[in-house]
Amino acid sequence: MRITGTGHASMRIDTAAGSILCDPWVNPAYFASWFPFPDNSLLDWETLGDVDYLYVSHLHRDHFDAAHLKRFVSKKATVLLPEFPTSELRDELEELGFKHFLATKTNEVHELDGGLKILVQALTSPTDGPIGDSSLWVEYDGVRLLNQNDARPTDLGFFTELGHVHAHMLQFSGAIWYPMVYELPEAAKRAFGKQKRDRQFDRTWRYIDDLKASHVFPIAGPPCFLDDELWQFNDIFGDEGNIFPDQSVFLQEYAKVGGANGVVLLPGSVAELTADDCVTTHPVPVDEFFANKVAHLEDMRERKKAIIAHEKTTWRHPEIDVLKELQRRVEPLLEESVYLAKGVGGPVRFDLVGYDGESVESIVIDFPGKQVRHYVDEKVRYRFRTERALVEHLLFTGEVDWANSLFLSCRFSAARIGQYNEFVYAFFKCLSEERLQYAEGWYDEHQRTSDAEDIRLGDWNVQRRCPHLKADLTRFGIVDNDVLTCQLHGWRFDLNSGKCLTSVGHQIRASKADQPAPQS
Repeated sequence: MRITGTGHASMRIDTAAGSILCDPWVNPAYFASWFPFPDNSLLDWETLGDVDYLYVSHLHRDHFDAAHLKRFVSKKATVLLPEFPTSELRDELEELGFKHFLATKTNEVHELDGGLKILVQALTSPTDGPIGDSSLWVEYDGVRLLNQNDARPTDLGFFTELGHVHAHMLQFSGAIWYPMVYELPEAAKRAFGKQKRDRQFDRTWRYIDDLKASHVFPIAGPPCFLDDELWQFNDIFGDEGNIFPDQSVFLQEYAKVGGANGVVLLPGSVAELTADDCVTTHPVPVDEFFANKVAHLEDMRERKKAIIAHEKTTWRHPEIDVLKELQRRVEPLLEESVYLAKGVGGPVRFDLVGYDGESVESIVIDFPGKQVRHYVDEKVRYRFRTERALVEHLLFTGEVDWANSLFLSCRFSAARIGQYNEFVYAFFKCLSEERLQYAEGWYDEHQRTSDAEDIRLGDWNVQRRCPHLKADLTRFGIVDNDVLTCQLHGWRFDLNSGKCLTSVGHQIRASKADQPAPQS
């Protein structure tokens, strides 16, 4: 099995029975904020895109690059389609000209021509990517690969049952806007950033330990930020609170926990994988490349300036009345929302900064009141501040997922009172009838489903599945000073009260081990 690195979460997998291109991303994403690093735009994409199969893990724009897919990937390729609850991924690929699809069944092995076997595991909670994320397992001639990319399965034991995995590709770096955009003192940002960075690595080590693959490939990040306004987000300033460590940092941290089987893929690197070995060649020495990271970034920044400048010229749409358009689009969704609206529990405010950089229009999405209106000097728990032009562009294009556009762009600031509220961001992923109905149904099902099984963690009996996204706490749960942390997403629970310390809702069932468990 030959694995060619093509940047970020992308790779081409070649076997004698066929080739698979995974998640090709080249063009800037999220309002020209994110770029692949190292730069992969100079690869021979005409050749790389001539494949038998295409796998797109999910619709995040650093995995689904519509312009690149349309121009460079063969439309003769068969798409390995995850079993998602909505048809959006297939619909978008069909619009790009793809005609051949293998609609996989999650956790089901599909045998393709020539003895090539694949399995796609789909994750389908409203917080998994944009309504869905997935991982790809591949086997040929006894050699097995798991491309986990940035999916977060609750259990990798399923894959180990299929046979020993020889190559494990997984995310290790950040892919979020927290804590950088929050209006906090710099010391607090650094502290929260360090906590998140540490949790990212802890989660990665747990996945690696669960799968015990022969070789581990850090992928799916980090992006780089080439706009002058966002340059500070690159991990080049010695900030221990930066959530975007690169592959060289991964190798250093992995070595500290005894990891010696890490393999870095630069764009153009080729790994020849067998059941016994992995021999990798690189276009340039890996250590030398990352030693010159700042120079590489500065060179990219200069080369991409025109692209960023052009993107910015497309955002303004002064003909759009933002308040009226939000009322038209959002108020019907508020009327239909039960779980998400209740979960948000209050008004959310958007401060829209005008073209002059000074004037501000403040608009409130009032979840209890089921309306969109101007702000009237009321208390809000969540507030976002961004350029009016960005929201105009979202409305002009009919974007149904603001997390997959505005929020991941980091071109905003945020403030909140109290805990993180997952329902706020879940709602802004669901600005369509189809998505909203799915999310409401998912929360309804999980609200009504009790978790009857208990486990012992330290001095506590607790429910086995995390109330957040059902992670198995026998694998991901750690108890310290009567606080349980689920390492999959870093959520924390006070075991004495059962209260979630990370977000509203999500009560956990727990009791001291020498006391009877409370009834759920």
